[in-house]
Amino acid sequence: MALNSLTPLSINSLHVSSYPSSSKISNTLHFHSKSSQIISKINSNKVTNVESNKKWRKLFSATLAAAVIVFSSDMSALADLNKFEAEMRGEFGIGSAAQFGSADLRKAVHVNENFRRANFTSADMRESDFSGSTFNGAYMEKAVAFKANFTGADLSDTLMDRMVLNEANLTNAILSRTVLTRSDLGGAVIEGADFSDAVLDLPQKLALCKYASGTNPVTGVSTRVSLGCGNKRRNAYGLCDSK
Repeated sequence: MALNSLTPLSINSLHVSSYPSSSKISNTLHFHSKSSQIISKINSNKVTNVESNKKWRKLFSATLAAAVIVFSSDMSALADLNKFEAEMRGEFGIGSAAQFGSADLRKAVHVNENFRRANFTSADMRESDFSGSTFNGAYMEKAVAFKANFTGADLSDTLMDRMVLNEANLTNAILSRTVLTRSDLGGAVIEGADFSDAVLDLPQKLALCKYASGTNPVTGVSTRVSLGCGNKRRNAYGLCDSK
């Protein structure tokens, strides 16, 4: 019969196999314990990140508000500074913060005046007298200075790009480091002018070298030497072998 074939040994085997071993139980409990720890760490990290994000948001908002306040105060301070510079004639009382952009200065007389850092962009300066005046760092691009008098003027470090200087009087003027690209100096008087390190177009330089003469009384530099006339050194403007 079927029941008689089941021995006590086989029954015990069936009984034991129906329950997991103690080692499996231990491993399962250990796994669940590890899982709980990992989940707990993840949850705590989420809480920490949320709190950190809140702190950063508060800090960013406070910084932005402070920046807006500072920017507003800087704008008012800048307006006051511009007013002060205009009244005190420029930075530290030296020069001019005056604006002459597109101004009509035809036949004006400004002898021995200080126009440091002033703006003369596109100004009409035809036949004006600026002899002995200082223009350090001034902006004069696209200005028209036909027959203007700059005798003995200090035009060093001045931006004179695309300027009309036909027949202008630059006798003994200082034009060191002046930018004269695309400017027209046709017929300009340049005796004793100092063009040291000035930036000129090569055709304009060659034209000036044809009649350049004299020595600047202030710097002691020869006009021809300052223009690089007669040398064959290759420089930023190309080769200049004028005689």
